[in-house]
Amino acid sequence: MKKYEMLFILRPDIEEEERNQVIEKFKTIVAERQGEVENVDEWGNRKLAYEIQKLNEGYYVLMNFKAGVDVPHELDRNAKILDSVIRHLIVCLDNE
Repeated sequence: MKKYEMLFILRPDIEEEERNQVIEKFKTIVAERQGEVENVDEWGNRKLAYEIQKLNEGYYVLMNFKAGVDVPHELDRNAKILDSVIRHLIVCLDNE
């Protein structure tokens, strides 16, 4: 298993319940594929460097996890589908 880091930005206008559902969905995807979520760090609302979808702010969440190579592809697919995710980035932290 490799170490990964996923940073995603959620719409700032969604309810806390919906925000928690999105975070849980990503954690469940990792767990269902025998991965391990190490840390979820919610940074909160921050100003964006540039306007995205007519929004100037976003709710930032950083998730560190260990998983096989198929998990980032599934997370990427789901992040593209969800309307509440305005941007995301997945980085492999292993230098092999």
